Amino acid sequence: MSEYVAPNMKTLWVFLKVFCKWVLVALVVGIIGGLVGSAFHLSVEYVTDLRFQHPELLLSMPICGIIIVFLYKITKTEGKGTNAVIGSVHFGKNVPILLVPVIFISTALTHFCGGSAGREGAALQIGGGLGCNIGRAMHLNEKEEPIAVLCGMAAVFSALFGTPVAATVFALEVCSVGLIHYSGLVPCSTAAFAAYGITKLFGIAPTRFAVEAIALSFGGVIKVIILAFFCAIISVLFCELLHHSERLTEKYVPNAYLRILIGSAAVLILTVFVGNMDYNGAGMGIIVKAVEQGEARPEAFIMKILFTVVTLSFGFKGGEVVPTLFIGATLGCAAGPLLGLPAGFAAALGMAGLFCGAVNCPLASLILSIELFGADGFPYFAVVCFISYMLSGYSSLYKEQIITYSKLRAEYINIHAE
Repeated sequence: MSEYVAPNMKTLWVFLKVFCKWVLVALVVGIIGGLVGSAFHLSVEYVTDLRFQHPELLLSMPICGIIIVFLYKITKTEGKGTNAVIGSVHFGKNVPILLVPVIFISTALTHFCGGSAGREGAALQIGGGLGCNIGRAMHLNEKEEPIAVLCGMAAVFSALFGTPVAATVFALEVCSVGLIHYSGLVPCSTAAFAAYGITKLFGIAPTRFAVEAIALSFGGVIKVIILAFFCAIISVLFCELLHHSERLTEKYVPNAYLRILIGSAAVLILTVFVGNMDYNGAGMGIIVKAVEQGEARPEAFIMKILFTVVTLSFGFKGGEVVPTLFIGATLGCAAGPLLGLPAGFAAALGMAGLFCGAVNCPLASLILSIELFGADGFPYFAVVCFISYMLSGYSSLYKEQIITYSKLRAEYINIHAE
């Protein structure tokens, strides 16, 4: 019997050493990510409040746009974004540390002047940049460094949403669809919870919604399947419009300064045409109203797509996640009563379905829905996420995302998202 004890104890010691190493690395990444993420959250919140108090700040959009282009040019970070961070995980590419302050400032400027963008795409870039450079400073090897990048992504995502479990799974799931590196579970969750703890020290409240789920029934499942079908269609539409618009604007307006000035004019014209500021900025107030009060304009999801596509494709910076949640919430709120679903609950389902269809992360989407809305509607959220995931095909917000396994059969395909 003793001959088996020594090898087992030796193996346990090896695993324990690696565990302690990753907890230490993840804590460093999580604490720094939490501090930067908290500063980012408070900054975006401050400039958003300032814009609501002074609507005339929308007129600063051309100036803010020029500053953003200048920052990317002077720091030589043009073309670096969320796709570069995902590429770092796949291929070990370096994420320049200058990307962290540049995307921080540029996203704050976009929200300051009323561009339609979110924060979480910037969070992935900030977190990925921090994780990559902290990993190198701690002399991690080429197989360990990608996990440090994932830790950074999980940490800052958690800091902004207040959803550490969803942040952990999202970071692990988003890079390679159908393949999760379980070796990252402990590091990413440690970083995510550390960052979440830092935000609590600053008094930042986690994102939560009050919504009442309906009782589970066969009829209810059928209605949610139909809603999931529409979520998948709209997620594909949003992703395709965003990518095609980016390519077209870069092709026909190669000068970045001119491009962002045209985008500024387009957003200002759209705002005047609409007659309100509902679609400027992230639009969290509209999301809350749709979910908790069951109120949204029927055209809101279309207008948000238009505003976001114009904002991001012409050069302004920010995330695509909150606009995706806005589109899903207002789509669900409008479609729910037509299907016989409560508008607020349908808005919550729409958020989960749109997010899942756009990022191809069914597990992260399901966990996110539980952390945001509670577990009462768990079966319905599972249905909407799984159906939207399959029917959205291989479209994605992130072009560097790799689809490892087919959505249609047990087949290894290893292709980039379309």
